[in-house]
Amino acid sequence: MSQVKKVACHFCHMNCGMLAHVEDGVVVKVTGDPEHPTNAGTQCARGVSALDHLYHPNRINYPLKRVGERGSGKFVRVSWDEALDDISARIKRLISEYGAETISTIGGTNRTDDFARRRFFNLLGSPNVTHTAPVCWIPNFLAETISYGWGSFDAEVMNGSRCVVVWGHNPGASYLPEMRGLLLAREMFGTKIIVIDPRFSETAAKADLWLPIRPNSDNALALAWLNVIINEGLYDAEFVSEWTVGFGELAERVEEYTPEWAAEKTGVSAELIAEAARMYATSKPACLMWGVATDQLGRGSTAGAQARVALRAICGNLDVPGGDVMPGPHPTFITDWEMELNEKLPEEQRAKQLGSDRFKLNSWPGYRLISENLERVWGKSIPAEWFCEANPPVLFRAMATGEPYPVKAAIVLADNPLVSYANTKLVYQALKSLELLVVMEYWMTPTAVLADYVLPAASWLERPVLTTTYGVSDWLIASERAIEPLYERKTDYELWRELGLRLGQGEYWPWEREEEVFKHRLEKLGYEIESYEEFVHNYRYDFAPREYRKYLERGFATPSGKVELKNSILEKLGYDPLPHYVEPPFSPEARPELAEDYPLTLIAGGGFNPFFHSEHREITRLRLVSPYPRLAINPSLAERYGIKDGDWVWIETPTGKVKQRAVLTEAVAPDTVQAERGWWYPEKEISDPELMGVFESNINVCLDDDPDTCDEACGSWCTRGVRCRISKVEGS
Repeated sequence: MSQVKKVACHFCHMNCGMLAHVEDGVVVKVTGDPEHPTNAGTQCARGVSALDHLYHPNRINYPLKRVGERGSGKFVRVSWDEALDDISARIKRLISEYGAETISTIGGTNRTDDFARRRFFNLLGSPNVTHTAPVCWIPNFLAETISYGWGSFDAEVMNGSRCVVVWGHNPGASYLPEMRGLLLAREMFGTKIIVIDPRFSETAAKADLWLPIRPNSDNALALAWLNVIINEGLYDAEFVSEWTVGFGELAERVEEYTPEWAAEKTGVSAELIAEAARMYATSKPACLMWGVATDQLGRGSTAGAQARVALRAICGNLDVPGGDVMPGPHPTFITDWEMELNEKLPEEQRAKQLGSDRFKLNSWPGYRLISENLERVWGKSIPAEWFCEANPPVLFRAMATGEPYPVKAAIVLADNPLVSYANTKLVYQALKSLELLVVMEYWMTPTAVLADYVLPAASWLERPVLTTTYGVSDWLIASERAIEPLYERKTDYELWRELGLRLGQGEYWPWEREEEVFKHRLEKLGYEIESYEEFVHNYRYDFAPREYRKYLERGFATPSGKVELKNSILEKLGYDPLPHYVEPPFSPEARPELAEDYPLTLIAGGGFNPFFHSEHREITRLRLVSPYPRLAINPSLAERYGIKDGDWVWIETPTGKVKQRAVLTEAVAPDTVQAERGWWYPEKEISDPELMGVFESNINVCLDDDPDTCDEACGSWCTRGVRCRISKVEGS
């Protein structure tokens, strides 16, 4: 029997629509869906590799139980019932001995039914749910939400934008549908493109203005733009007067942040800084298409986001066609927040959330204040799953040291912590110290090798996908599973439900399959459907009628009902309520003792095809495109160190040392190197201490996550502007 299934690629956040061609239960071809609103039939290299992933001989297909020493790589196959019975029994024992907060979970990218994990942990009584989220989207989104009541992530480039500022983002290498939209907007509307990036990236190559700032000087640039726009009267005076609070204090605060001052910090001329600010302010509507690089600045990430918040607001670009749209939640779809059961987590357990005493914005103290306002205006809040978390550096320290209390267990899925978090050696120590480590995975990874149980995960061709951009969009896109999970693979929803049933949560898990859950969540939309699959086939997506300037009727979801340029929630939490300059944590000014021994600036990371974070190294056709980790070095710097193109190079910081292969390019400045992130080697020895080369080329080995260097409000660690030194690797 031949079928064509409407599926969604889950190899990155774009969730591009695909068509899976199925013959007698076997997926024989995957093509782009020409009717899908995201990708319009196109595929990137990752999407093309879908069948390589689905049928790869190295996929984990059965539950595995460790039988050797932790890290020995010795496992035996067991049944799901045996694994889940033992895991739930161990969880019960640990809770009885240490309390529910001793059980944690670590996640990564949005490849899972995230409400299910939060539901399970709220019912369990543990607040210690965490992700890589502090360095991926959170400081920006939360700074916006506390300032004007929702994140303005939905930049409507194709709705008449006259100027797009691409800040800390490179869609030309990471999000190809976004890049296509940028180029189409230029062709159709004459849209100006400003790119802010230390590197001459693929996107910068298409820019009208490229500002090659020094790594981690974004904060200074944003403040200087505010200085120019306010002093030259380029702001929207009517909007500022009627819909903002704190403008006078903002104007006073930014008076010292002149373009000349910022030129010293950024390495960009004062003239170019002013020109870019004027282009942005006078081209209406305009939007700031930010990316996650600005979340990765460590101390000062939120302060920089505050400055960009002010730019959007005072220029009158909030919630207008072609500007920075604040979608709000879908009005009738049952959102992730509504599914999480956050009210089931007792107050005394919320207070035990690791890091919440210090990093208050992205944890229960801030989340409570945020939700009060969002519920008042929207009737719903943003998901706790992403915006109310235990802080990762604090969590790993609690595992390793037992302070402030013991954390003895972790359940990991959609993540490979040994590769994806800073200070890899600390993460290793933390995971090794656990009494229970469970990893749900496609492959055997360095983290999985350390686990007590490795559980086989179903991938996107084996599961339905319903996306609403992490639960914060006013639209949804639904896709079906192409085939039932192969072998004994399961979805994470099944994992949480089965554990929940064993731990007394049965009344809260009435749906056996995702299709039942998704049909329930669609019920209030008004479609007459018998099944979730019927919705996919007949409708596939639901876009709530797009409204603009919603604040005219609702006000903004802030304590004042206006855009808070002076932020009352930050003030209440004990932070500076106004945008301000924070010296980057590893700059020569902040750490002069490092500058002599570590004279170069390191950019650690940056998205690049064909990989996504630490994924896809197992797939041959993708690995052949990029077989080794690459260190971008300016030719003049390489000549100084006697390094030729293709040489292996040591990268060293006070925290660690790894090697990558040199790629000589003038895309980076002569005093800067850029290392690729996410590197490990599936072909190498799996057992400890090698662990598939996780300490060999993984740049997170070199990054420091000391809480004193992290962002004050959200706990983000620094990956940009780190001090380093390099040397040629001698020998073969």
